[in-house]
Amino acid sequence: MKQKIMLCILLMLLSSMDVALAKGKKKKAKKIQRTEAVYEEIDNFDFLYADDYNVNMSFASTDDILRQATSFIGTRYRLGSKGPNAFDCSGFTSYVYRQNNIAIGGSSRDQYARNIPIRREEMQPGDLVFFTSPNSGRNVGHVGIILDYDPIENTFTFIHASTKNGVKISSSTDGNYSRRYIGVRRVAR
Repeated sequence: MKQKIMLCILLMLLSSMDVALAKGKKKKAKKIQRTEAVYEEIDNFDFLYADDYNVNMSFASTDDILRQATSFIGTRYRLGSKGPNAFDCSGFTSYVYRQNNIAIGGSSRDQYARNIPIRREEMQPGDLVFFTSPNSGRNVGHVGIILDYDPIENTFTFIHASTKNGVKISSSTDGNYSRRYIGVRRVAR
């Protein structure tokens, strides 16, 4: 009788071990399937974005330009200065772009002439915006870098080196700038 009981206990133990082993194999199989599914998902994303490598680099470059530009807020204005301790308007824009290995021209007129004309409705952060100045008549006399554009209101904010306050952020709705607006240029990268 003892032998029969021992045999039953042994069979129960063996069968429970088989069940446990089978469950472990199923869990392992599920983990492998999950891993493969994640891998396939990543492969799909890589495939989708592989052709957009240059576009992503241009977005990163725009972020770098805006970060660099805003780091100079409060830097004083000085006519003819090209930075980094003081700037005039075109000195500021050319310095910021030059730090990102992009040549845009030295003067505001040169920057206006050298870069790609776009319509106001097409402006994006990182574009150059141009205005007249009191001394330039109807010609280009001031430049800044677009920070933000609101297509519904057709307004924008920009960063520039102003004669009174140095590097600062202004809005296109400021009376002085709304009357003096000339156009926008996209920097070829």
